[in-house]
Amino acid sequence: MAELMSDTEVIQRVLDHATARTTDLGDDVWREPVENYRSQERFDLEMELFKRLPMVYCPSAALAENGSYVARTLAGAPLLAVRGDDGVVRTFHNACRHRGMMLAEGSGKTHTFICGYHAWAYGLDGSLKNVAGMDGFPDLDMASHGLVPVHTEERGGLVFVTQKEPISAGALEHLPDLIAPGQEVFEYTSFTDDANWKLLLETSMEGYHIKALHNKSFYPYGFDNLNVVETAGLNSRIVFPFRRIEKLRQIPKEKWRAQGMLTYVNQLFPNTRLATLSNHYLLVILEPVTPSQSRWVIYRLRPPSADGTAEDLEKSKRDAAFVKDSGVVEDRAAACSIQAGMAGESNTHFTFGRFEKPAVHFHQNLRAHLDELSTML
Repeated sequence: MAELMSDTEVIQRVLDHATARTTDLGDDVWREPVENYRSQERFDLEMELFKRLPMVYCPSAALAENGSYVARTLAGAPLLAVRGDDGVVRTFHNACRHRGMMLAEGSGKTHTFICGYHAWAYGLDGSLKNVAGMDGFPDLDMASHGLVPVHTEERGGLVFVTQKEPISAGALEHLPDLIAPGQEVFEYTSFTDDANWKLLLETSMEGYHIKALHNKSFYPYGFDNLNVVETAGLNSRIVFPFRRIEKLRQIPKEKWRAQGMLTYVNQLFPNTRLATLSNHYLLVILEPVTPSQSRWVIYRLRPPSADGTAEDLEKSKRDAAFVKDSGVVEDRAAACSIQAGMAGESNTHFTFGRFEKPAVHFHQNLRAHLDELSTML
């Protein structure tokens, strides 16, 4: 992807910043109204936008085999994604065409979706295969009662769904190959926090807070406010380097490797991030529930370098445990604290400075999309 620097170029910029004690800076300061984090009207417009953008639903690796499925809610709509017998991923509204009961929950593997209410059965391609007591429905057109499809495509190791006519190409327009074929999901978790989805998303968009918030977790291994930031279309990539990257000064550039020396965090517009860590990949999808509540959908994957051994898997699990039991906990607490603080009237706006370029980029694009959507509705 031409818009993003190579590992070698990124490492060189990090080392230059470390020498100069500088960091990448944005051009703009952004003031975001506090009301945009608590307004039901604004929230409803954001959910309408989510239906009109290609949204990350899950990693392709979560649907590794034919018949594997993932059911979850996206922008308030229960959806069901499944890999068919032909290897193609399709997504449907998760509702039986008889009386509307959901056909599946969570994830698993099947060859047929059977409604638990009246046993209507659907194939992996969404077609209605069987109706129990067919004589009770003499005029039923089976062909027109398949599951209702949602536009789906796989790109860069991710599954994207678009529920309505898209307002833009969203994250797809400048999407690099992020997850390699063969990477395995080794852990899935989901939970809910009492914070607006944007507050939770913003915690990974800058390194300005590392020393203050992560003083005993990330900061002992990393730098204070040293980041390389790139934007590509609506997306961005921010680099969080480890202090051990300084060791690369002693070896030739052709031997430089990014793994173990830095973390890439790709922000995929609007609500997803993928962090490439030392020994695992962390995919986070923040699903809004209410203006003040959000559901985390988290997949942890083994890195492309994984050799498939139990020892290698244990290494990934240790890496994941450190991240989720320290830094992520601190980020979540900060976002929830901000949400609670908004019950007062201390701030009319939150100010994002030049150290917070990805957050400014995000809010600029979110506002532009919402303004355009408002004119359409």
